[in-house]
Amino acid sequence: MKFVVMICAGAMLLAGNAVAQQGGKAMSNAASKTPISFATATPGGGFPLYGNALAEVMNAADPTLSIEPRNTKGSNENIPLLEAGTVDIATVAGEPSYEAFMGIGRPKATRLKILTAMYSSPGMFVVRADSPYRTIRDLVGQPVAFGAKGSGLPILSRYILDGISLKQDEDFKSIYLDRAGDGPAMVEDGRAAALWGAGIGWPGFTKLAESASGARFIAPSADEIATIRAKHTFLKPLTVPAGSYPKQTEAIASVGSWSYILVRDSLPDDLAYRLAKTLHGAEAAFCARLAQACETTAANTVAAAPDINLIHPGVLKYFREIGVVK
Repeated sequence: MKFVVMICAGAMLLAGNAVAQQGGKAMSNAASKTPISFATATPGGGFPLYGNALAEVMNAADPTLSIEPRNTKGSNENIPLLEAGTVDIATVAGEPSYEAFMGIGRPKATRLKILTAMYSSPGMFVVRADSPYRTIRDLVGQPVAFGAKGSGLPILSRYILDGISLKQDEDFKSIYLDRAGDGPAMVEDGRAAALWGAGIGWPGFTKLAESASGARFIAPSADEIATIRAKHTFLKPLTVPAGSYPKQTEAIASVGSWSYILVRDSLPDDLAYRLAKTLHGAEAAFCARLAQACETTAANTVAAAPDINLIHPGVLKYFREIGVVK
């Protein structure tokens, strides 16, 4: 009996050691991961869709990374979060980025840097397919959902409307959403005549285009595009290719800008280098995961940056290694 007890005790000790070793390895693996806090925007919008996909792809490509997306109110919240060092990286729309870089509406220009250009964001409205509205001016006086509070979308629309001498909060019954995902239902049930959005694969446009009512898009005319760009030169002529949304049979010309992933200015060079190398090493996988991510390339980042010096030094080091920057 004593011998049996001794055998059992030995087996329990060995098992305990094995469990302890496995637990130690798990703790070691967890400790070796580099956590990256990633601010996106409100649920139902394009930034969380993109951010979640990016985190999945990059975490898979480099298991020592732990990129953790979190929902925020959007670009206007993300910039101060980055500046305070509360988050490491964040999605920020082109117009808030431009204003921050140029010091517009703030005491001084931001010191934040660019990790990557995400995708181009041509702005346009969507209405029900049976709507009588055909042009931007047809929407004057109507309730229009311009996007989530704190997001960059309402800033883009303000610039575009200002370019054709319209005021967003005076010429329209402006609606600002608590959640980006609330917009399509408001257009479908008539609470809003139109929904403003931007980009390829934007969830709000997709949802309305797939709805029972169907959808039709309204963008600036060729003459309006020329007028807008003459006044706001940082806006670029952009095109939404045919087939970007259900039943969209023709390309749509508009204006807009590039959205970015910005990083806190204190992010170490070696970490920024590592993030850039992992991201652009997984470009094909990211593109396969999300259509709009096909625009997330090193070359597009260099082309989209207002000034190459706004790209993080660690990212530039990687770009020089791959020959994108001399």
